[in-house]
Amino acid sequence: QQSSVTSSGATILAIISLEAFAGTWINAFMVGVLCIGWVKKKTLNSNEKILLLLGCSRICYLCFSWVYCSLSITYPNYLYVQPTFQLIVFFQAFSNCSKLWFSACLCVFYCIKIANFRNRFFIYLKVKTDRIVPWLLLASVLSALAIGIIAYDMADTKLGSNRNSTGQGNFSEVNNQMDENVFQTYFIYGFGFVTSVTAVICSALLLLFSLWRHKCKMQKNSMNSISMDAHIKAMKSILSFFIMYSINFIFLILSLIPSTKEVNYVVFLSLLYLYAFPGVHSLILIFSNPKLEKTLIRILSCVKCKVCMR
Repeated sequence: QQSSVTSSGATILAIISLEAFAGTWINAFMVGVLCIGWVKKKTLNSNEKILLLLGCSRICYLCFSWVYCSLSITYPNYLYVQPTFQLIVFFQAFSNCSKLWFSACLCVFYCIKIANFRNRFFIYLKVKTDRIVPWLLLASVLSALAIGIIAYDMADTKLGSNRNSTGQGNFSEVNNQMDENVFQTYFIYGFGFVTSVTAVICSALLLLFSLWRHKCKMQKNSMNSISMDAHIKAMKSILSFFIMYSINFIFLILSLIPSTKEVNYVVFLSLLYLYAFPGVHSLILIFSNPKLEKTLIRILSCVKCKVCMR
């Protein structure tokens, strides 16, 4: 098949490529700095472990999503040839669900570490956080892997039945069947989204309640506290995650509605946001982490100095 790319398709592909490239480099910077620190210190704290896996999952998601989008615009029929589509669906489902749950783990970690409650179970979690986080991350990876396998099996079964029923070269009926398969796959993504957002909402509410209690205590004692700044920073990070993922979910729903698929600007805005989110949110996480922020500022200052020298 020869490539038949329209001008609008070429524009969308160019913008998506720029967003995927920028997001990949932002997450690669985060992963690289954490790996260098890991080699030097030979250890990672719980926060760094979550950020490392989150960055890796977002890099994988951007890469495979870009491959899927590029093929769907340039050579759409290649997606319906085994095992191209099954592998892309598997890696997309795995990376998408893993990045959702890693983000939720990060919010839960902030809540447990920063919020102040006298509940015995909460105190136990606070003390045992460093031991719980690796198991929580392992459970997230295994759950995302299971969902990826289910998505692969669904794609393989659907493509096999389509090939037997439609025959060679008839891609119109296959395309309609693939839309149903993608719809089922989005339901799998919805499970991961609901799980992560539930954890984020609970973490945000607990942190907000802890912040309110701490503020009332400070007003009575007429004193300032470092804990207040920690609460506020954690709340900003969690709220930014919640707001951005809510918008992400809205665009995901819009992409499922058949009538919106015919509206070009809705499709364009959906792709624009979905590919921009992994880089933008990771950039927020970088500036909320003192170590990553200092490294980024140092690199930018060095680049600026070299430019000025020229």
